[in-house]
Amino acid sequence: MSDAPQIILASASPRRRELLAAMGVDFIVMPANVNEDPLPNETPLETQCRITREKARAAIKILRSETRDQAVIACDTTVLLDGEMLNKPADINEARCMLRRLRGRAHDVQSVIIIRCGDEETIDIVASQVVMRDYSDEEIEAYIATGDPFDKAGSYAVQHPQFSPVKEIHGCPLNVIGLALCHVRARLPHLPASAPACIAYFGKPCPAQIDDPLHCVNGQTQR
Repeated sequence: MSDAPQIILASASPRRRELLAAMGVDFIVMPANVNEDPLPNETPLETQCRITREKARAAIKILRSETRDQAVIACDTTVLLDGEMLNKPADINEARCMLRRLRGRAHDVQSVIIIRCGDEETIDIVASQVVMRDYSDEEIEAYIATGDPFDKAGSYAVQHPQFSPVKEIHGCPLNVIGLALCHVRARLPHLPASAPACIAYFGKPCPAQIDDPLHCVNGQTQR
C-alpha cells in the first residue's frame, strides 16, 4: 500500500529481524544503543518499559529529518523466574546456573512492545508461560558449547533444534522468540497476517489469534 507507513525496527536483535522477514514485512533496522541495566528500585516491568521507550525514542530522533510517515517498532523481552529477571548470561557459569534453575519448571517470558506512529504511541505487554523439559546436565553442557545461550535472555532459544529445551508454551509462542507478531499486526493492520510465520516456526497459528481484525488489543495508547 503506497500510503502505508515505512516500518522501522528499533532493535539489533537478529531474532526480531528474522521474525518480521518471515511475516513478509519490508523494514529498516535502526538499532539503539541504550543502557539495559535495571535502575535501583525498578520492577522488571518498569525496567522493560523504560528500555523499550528509550529504543523507540532514539530511532525517532534519527528520523526527525525524514518526511515520510514511519511506524517505529521497539521491543524488550525478558525471562521471569519467580519474579526475577533472567537476562543474557555474562559467562558460562551464569548460563549453566540459569539453565539448571529453569529445568523442569514453568516461567514467564514477558515483552513490552511500543509502536510509535507520528505522535501516537501504543504500549502492549505480552506474557507467555513456558514449561521447560527435564533436560540433563550433559545436554546443558553440550548446548553451552554451541555458544547459542550467550545472547539470549534466560540463556536459551526455544527454537534451537538440538537442545529443544521447551516442553510447553501457553500464550503467544513467537513472543518467546522475541517479538509477538500477532500484537504488531493488531496495531498495524496493513501488515501481512502473522499466522503463516507462527505456523512456519511452531506448526500452528498463535492460539491468541490477536491479529484477527475483530480482536481488541489489550494495551495502552498515549499521545
